[in-house]
Amino acid sequence: MKIANIDLGDKPVFLAPMEDVTDIGFRIMCKEFGADMVYTEFVSSDALIRNVSKTQRKLHIDDVERPVAIQIYGREVDAMVEAAKIVEQANPDILDINFGCPVKRVAGKGAGAGMLRDIPKMLEITKAVVDAVNIPVTVKTRLGWDCESKIIVELAEQLQDCGIAALAVHGRTRSQMYTGEADWSLIGKIKENQRMHIPIIGNGDVTSADVAKEKFDKYGVDAIMVGRATIGRPWIFKEIKHYLQTGEHLPDISYHDKMETIRRQIRESVERLDEYRGILHIRRHLAATPLFKGIPNFRETRIAMLRAESVEELYGILNNIETDFGQYLL
Repeated sequence: MKIANIDLGDKPVFLAPMEDVTDIGFRIMCKEFGADMVYTEFVSSDALIRNVSKTQRKLHIDDVERPVAIQIYGREVDAMVEAAKIVEQANPDILDINFGCPVKRVAGKGAGAGMLRDIPKMLEITKAVVDAVNIPVTVKTRLGWDCESKIIVELAEQLQDCGIAALAVHGRTRSQMYTGEADWSLIGKIKENQRMHIPIIGNGDVTSADVAKEKFDKYGVDAIMVGRATIGRPWIFKEIKHYLQTGEHLPDISYHDKMETIRRQIRESVERLDEYRGILHIRRHLAATPLFKGIPNFRETRIAMLRAESVEELYGILNNIETDFGQYLL
């Protein structure tokens, strides 16, 4: 499967863009575990053209994570074009436009999934960005604004006509946010449309190797994108890729190796930010990881882990977990 001239192999698996999650350290880690392409956190076009330092830092990429896409969002054509040109100078492999973020502070202001209520503006932005840069431009969006306006099959053709190189679709509407089950049936209908010739990337509720294979087999997508299931579990890419390539489930990665991965995330987060902000950032991964599920009488330990304020304290808690709960961690 190719996006423009970028060969991503057979049945590629991508790391979805997630704000406050897909920082450079996490992207590199997911790449090491087998992700075929990774996406940055989304970048505000308005903040980028105002030269906001926090936003500028999101443009930093490393050659070891290639191919990598930088994702931007916004609601004004001129700002999106200017931001796209700035992003191009950061030399990503792909520029992705976010028309799918459902959160109120983005969609409520007309950006992200908010564009699903203004399709002419969405198409105008897409065409303008495609024309403004010399790297492949892709789009990520949703089925529609709500259950009464699932317009993605028609919209996919319109976006393709704007010149995008690939389309990623999350199988929910904006109004669903992240509730309920992702509906891949319309993603499958896009693939069935003989007028579509660009790659279609499916996204939503890919939580295991079995689910990943089922999405490829049932809906015929060219690639899949894994989002929330990677948080606290970057090794899911290794599990998925092994199953897709061999038809056999990967022998379980040792608990020790998984714990070392968590420790590495903590260390790199602190090195990238500082101890206070780095630990705050990593708490989402610690809260979401499946490593501690099923451990009896774990509530107090979990609370202590998520309240820890220093690396020394956090490492001490993790060490105690291995010692005190090792029998449950096989």
